Amino acid sequence: MRLGVLDVGSNTVHLLVVDAHPGACPLPAHSHKADLRLAQLLDDSGAIGDEGIERLVEVVRDALQAAEDKGVEDLLPFATSAVREASNADEVLARVADETGVRLQVLAGAEEARLTFLAVRRWFGWSAGKLLVLDIGGGSLEIAFGIDEEPDAAVSLPLGAGRLTAGWLPGDPPAPDDVRALRRHVRAEIARTVGEFARFGAPDHVVATSKTFRQLARIAGAARSADGLYVQRELKRESLEAWVPRLAGMTTDQRAELPGVSDGRAGQLLAGALVAEGAMDLFGVESLEICPWALREGVILRRLDHMGSA
Repeated sequence: MRLGVLDVGSNTVHLLVVDAHPGACPLPAHSHKADLRLAQLLDDSGAIGDEGIERLVEVVRDALQAAEDKGVEDLLPFATSAVREASNADEVLARVADETGVRLQVLAGAEEARLTFLAVRRWFGWSAGKLLVLDIGGGSLEIAFGIDEEPDAAVSLPLGAGRLTAGWLPGDPPAPDDVRALRRHVRAEIARTVGEFARFGAPDHVVATSKTFRQLARIAGAARSADGLYVQRELKRESLEAWVPRLAGMTTDQRAELPGVSDGRAGQLLAGALVAEGAMDLFGVESLEICPWALREGVILRRLDHMGSA
């Protein structure tokens, strides 16, 4: 059957259409994206304003039309940290439902981490052993660890690249003092969680998902997206540590000229790099592998599992 997953994230609203059935690998059929940056549309009270809600409704309506055009039989709509943490989340969800008919499921942060972990486990298989999975979004950082399809530990931290850029790095390029302050903040937040994972022992394989990690790997020399899903892509901490001061000295326009860095994400790349560097350092990770599957695929796989057991 043809499934669609509608991901209302902190940076983008992304419709992914796949052909899938239980026991088979979901095959991408169509992708529809719109930059919305909900995490940056919050007002001083933490609410998404009328303009932001209207833009969200419009984007969801467009995605719904695209899903219909592509013959989607079952749409799985969900929202992550930007909507989850908005002080007027109930109003936002009600407006979207009333004006589009789409009822967004708001995923808790730990559930995001669990679903992303499921996708990574299915991609790499049981031979990967104990997995440590890192995912940097626009609003949050998800970390999960385990040997099964359900992780033994899963947390979500408010360390998304968009959120941190808006709150900590106002300059272009940012002031060195601001960069140092953000670095301290990121490492203090991550350090509080390390003990929760350390008790399970060392991972056999460390994996990262998300566009932030893909772009960091690309500027550090990994293969292009055009080279295909099945090319192995790695990010070494040594390379990342060399890139962080370079990114800190660049303007957004200069970062956008780097290989694999999109205009829309260039402004967030330094904050994302500081989070990635902090996580790899504090968890003792020298190298990690990039996984092309993440949260959206996890949502699809969970739906297929439920269909297969029905």
